[in-house]
Amino acid sequence: MTDLAHIRNFSIVAHIDHGKSTLADRLIQATGTVQDREMKEQMLDAMDIERERGITIKANTVRIDYRADDGETYVLNLIDTPGHVDFAYEVSRSMRAVEGSLLVVDSTQGVEAQTLANVYQAIDADHEIVPVLNKIDLPASDCDKVAGQIEDVIGIDAHDAIRVSAKTGEGIHETLEAIVHRLPAPRGDAAAPLRAMLVDSWYDAYLGVVVLVRIMDGVLRKGDRVRMMQNGSVHQVDRIGVFRPMMAVVDALGPGEIGFLTASIKQVRDTRVGDTITHEKRGCDTPLPGFKPSQPVVFCGLFPVDSAEFEDLREAIEKLALNDASFSSEMETSAALGFGFRCGFLGLLHLEVIRDRIEREYDIELITTAPSVVYHVFMKDGEVIELHNPADMPDLTYVDHVEEPRIRATILVPDEYLGDVLKLCQDRRGIQLDLTYAGPRAMVVYDLPLNEVVFDFYDRLKSVTKGYASFDYQLTEYRADNLVKMSVLVNEEPVDALSMLVHRDRAEMRGRAMVEKLKELIPRHMFKIPIQAAIGGKVVARETLSALRKDVTAKCYGGDVSRKKKLLEKQKKGKKKMRQFGRVEIPQEAFISALKMDE
Repeated sequence: MTDLAHIRNFSIVAHIDHGKSTLADRLIQATGTVQDREMKEQMLDAMDIERERGITIKANTVRIDYRADDGETYVLNLIDTPGHVDFAYEVSRSMRAVEGSLLVVDSTQGVEAQTLANVYQAIDADHEIVPVLNKIDLPASDCDKVAGQIEDVIGIDAHDAIRVSAKTGEGIHETLEAIVHRLPAPRGDAAAPLRAMLVDSWYDAYLGVVVLVRIMDGVLRKGDRVRMMQNGSVHQVDRIGVFRPMMAVVDALGPGEIGFLTASIKQVRDTRVGDTITHEKRGCDTPLPGFKPSQPVVFCGLFPVDSAEFEDLREAIEKLALNDASFSSEMETSAALGFGFRCGFLGLLHLEVIRDRIEREYDIELITTAPSVVYHVFMKDGEVIELHNPADMPDLTYVDHVEEPRIRATILVPDEYLGDVLKLCQDRRGIQLDLTYAGPRAMVVYDLPLNEVVFDFYDRLKSVTKGYASFDYQLTEYRADNLVKMSVLVNEEPVDALSMLVHRDRAEMRGRAMVEKLKELIPRHMFKIPIQAAIGGKVVARETLSALRKDVTAKCYGGDVSRKKKLLEKQKKGKKKMRQFGRVEIPQEAFISALKMDE
């Protein structure tokens, strides 16, 4: 066990692409934690999707030994966190396990929306923060301006910010010295009863569940019987170790240390993130202040394109849920799409990542229905229903009102695109709360309904600002609004996969866009097909798909016109009958395209 004064626990926080994972690589390399022949780019991003998209999804940890200039050897525990808003949950719990943060800001880009969000989490967790200006090797780098921005926008003293190029390795030694001398050592009592915080857990095919822990007080040894305080389950510890990124087994973990334990646990669900682990016999009385379990924000249906693959999809979803506690699913059926699952996600990127993983790792082609959010439906008899799927909306005569989730969105945007951003937010029923300037960029704070954001807000924001805007949000509250369920009818049959909740003022516009799109996508049949968007019994938009016409008069050569009329009348009757009994086949591609709405 290491002496507390020689331990430093810290995380690296920053906006997406400001160089967190590259800086972690250089720290690992400079201290010789990994031999050069084993070194690779983004050492801590292990998943294929992380490496391919160049983003961090899971927070990862590594233990580094560093011999400082004062001759002492220090143990540094580093947690590399994701920068994307959907994975802010990973960031918040990593923060609780460490005492300090390196705030990495790109010296060519300056402070972005996500920088703010992550720094505020670090400040909430009472961290000592060391600012680091990265990418000083680029010609566009302007350290003084960015340091000024950090002081103005965040309010942290940045005159002695460390200047680093994580790519070339310049400034890495100064960073390591700052970690040792400017960040505080952890506190803890080795003689007290064991209190360990469960930071993360994932499933390993050979070891069972691997649990990442931060020891606050007491000592954890191999062979100990430990109790999870939230669900009371008791396990015997098989092995204890630390990550140097590879697993290295140790005999014991003392206060202030971060490591892992395995105890033949079968289900990741048994290891709730934020739980407190203590000894079975001599346990602590009060658990550590936990953090809230992650709440899914966006829901959508996942259906296999080939319905024979449903069992494979069930297996894939169960395996993914083993590794990702923030992803939830339940079975559902749809008349149009067959059997599938209704899944909850932390945001749209989380949804994309899970969908990509199912398609890639399990080779199943998927259809995703329109993403929707959780609504609270207040009935007239006082009952409150959580509505995940717009198709399940109860009859409006029994509904008193519907509340939708609202978010507080922070957008940082260059001045010349400000007008377009304000117009976009107003179009999405936004309420402006604040507008300030940080240098040449405007910082706009809006109160927006989440269901307007999950659809395609982020794509629209990127296109109106040519990619220069950065966007971050957090859920604030549920608020009542004039929301109605819009159903889509094809040949007078409702298509449940296309129903959605919309604001009454925008229902006609949304409905018209949807039916026009479906008219192009559904192939023509032998009979006329009406496509309608309706609210309750009232049709708000309609298009008619004309019929394919067979030339029944081709065999008439000359003769009386009444013969032709007779044949055409007969055809007309046949079509009328066909329309009553005919089934409209809507191809799968039509569903997918119809759900991708472009305003």
